[in-house]
Order: sequence, then C-alpha cells, then structure tokens
Amino acid sequence: MNTALVTAIGSFSADIVIKNLKKNGIRVIGCDIYPGEWIADSSNVDSFYQVPYATEGKTYADKILEICIQEKVEFILVLTDVEADVLNGFRREFQQSGVILCLPSEETLSICRDKRTFFHFLTSEGTGTPIPTLDLKEADPEALTYPVVVKPYNGRSSQGLSYIRSKNELKAFLEQEGLDDFIVQPFYKGSIITVDVVRKSGTGETAVVCRKELLRTPNGAGTSVKVFSDSHLEEMCEKIASSLGINGCVNFEFIEGEDGTHHMLECNPRFSGGVEFSCMAGYDFVTNHLRCFTGEALDKRGPIREMYIARKYEEYITKIEEEKGRDQ
Repeated sequence: MNTALVTAIGSFSADIVIKNLKKNGIRVIGCDIYPGEWIADSSNVDSFYQVPYATEGKTYADKILEICIQEKVEFILVLTDVEADVLNGFRREFQQSGVILCLPSEETLSICRDKRTFFHFLTSEGTGTPIPTLDLKEADPEALTYPVVVKPYNGRSSQGLSYIRSKNELKAFLEQEGLDDFIVQPFYKGSIITVDVVRKSGTGETAVVCRKELLRTPNGAGTSVKVFSDSHLEEMCEKIASSLGINGCVNFEFIEGEDGTHHMLECNPRFSGGVEFSCMAGYDFVTNHLRCFTGEALDKRGPIREMYIARKYEEYITKIEEEKGRDQ
C-alpha cells in the first residue's frame, strides 16, 4: 500500500484530500502545527504528528523528513503556501530519501509565489489579463488611481492586505517601516472567481472547474459558491497552466469585473481551500493531482452542471479528559 503525508490537516482542503486518498487505498499520515486534539481530521488519518511551524525553515523540513523515513512515506501533499515555500528548498533531501514532493517545479513556484514576477511573466507571455503590479517603494502616489490595494508580494490568505483610498493615505502608509516586500495594485470591483486546475506536464492533459465565491471568510476561503462552466475562461486557464508549466493541482484566482473581464489575481500552487466544491461538482482533483506524479493518465472532465454549494461547520469530540480526584 502506498503511503502519503498530508500537511496542515487543520486547513479547509484537508478533509477531501484525506477522504479521497483513502478511497484509493492509500495510507495517510497527517501533520499540523497544533496538537491532535485540536484538529478534527487527526482521527481520520492513520498516524498524526505535531510539527514545528514551517517558518522555522530547516527545523520544520527536518521533522517532515524524519516522519517520512519513519512512516515510509512515498508522497507529500502540501496544503499551505508557506509549507510549499519551505519544502521547495529541500527537494534534493526528499528525493534522496525516495520521497516525492507533489508540488509544481521549483521554477514554476518561483513565478507563482512572487506576485511581481507573476505579473511580468503573464504580460510577457501575452496570457490572461493580469492585474498591473508595482513594487510599493517604486510607486508614485501622485500617478496612481485610487483606491489601490497594498499587500506583500508573497502573501497568502489576505494577510497584510490594506485598501488605500487616497494619495494622502498612501503617503502616510509609506511612512511605516518594513515595506520592502510590499506591492501595489489597482482595486477592481467585482466577484471573486476561483478556478481549480490540474495539469500533467508530461502530456499536457488538463482539467478545469470554475466557481464564483458568493460568501467568503475574512481570510478568503469560500463558504458559499456557484460552480459554473465558461468555455472562454476554461480555455484561458488551460493556456496559463501550460505557459507556467504546471504539474499537479493548483488554483487560479480572478476578479470578474463589471464588464465581464477576468482580471487574474494569482496562482496558488496547492489545492484551493474549496477544492471539495469542485470534487462535489464531478471532478476528483485529489486523485488526479497524485496521478501527475505517478505517471498515470488523468481522468477526462465531463460536463459541469451549474450548482450552488454551501459549506457548514460541524463539531467533533476529539478527546475526553479523565476526571481527576475521584476515589478508585
């Protein structure tokens, strides 16, 4: 039986990733920065490990490698951006231990995880409609059209994002320290469109499922969505995935403007938090992601029926403490 390690199993995508791996007869090891009793899915994996924060770099990577060796892990499925960033720097160590990091290539990650590079890449390729992106320190407050969006070039889940409504606000913002890693983009009013994309780089096989996010958490995770089909957007996503050399499952985010234009925000080189929506709509992105690294052919995507899907939260008892002080 194959064994896979799934990171950050407290994240939104973990549940469907674990379930679909198990449907394929795969033994699943889970890890998270929090203890198992804090994580509902810790009871759904075959073994669980608490690990250091990924921001601890080598300490985190060494612990993941130690688990892989101990549990005879063959594949790692990474669920958060920061973990992808760190593990990307230790590819050789995992490869030497016979472990496959199920991530896009190092080159692809370097493009996707830097919003400045991403904008310039798509512009040079003439692919998609990327949102204009400038280094904040190079922007002229007098030349910008407000409002604008300011955020870290490699940010995730809306962390560090600010809306600036005037040049005076921007000038005040620029007085802060630690802004070297920030970018500025125009603000577009519209709906957030998330597109799950899986592509096998060796053959070019690609499957795409689109959804409009109707309700979202403050960190940008959809909780109520409309799954739909749009041949023009799907074709655009296939071209972008090909240009980037994507291998595996990623997600693209767009703002659909009032004129119907899809302005591309970013490519997240991992499962989206709402990948279960796409699986429910009829395409198993988890299984097909793994196939990109095993050499198997991808399933062809059938017709997508438009549907609304809403997410709810459930409560699970993860541990019951023994009562203390009772006479035995």
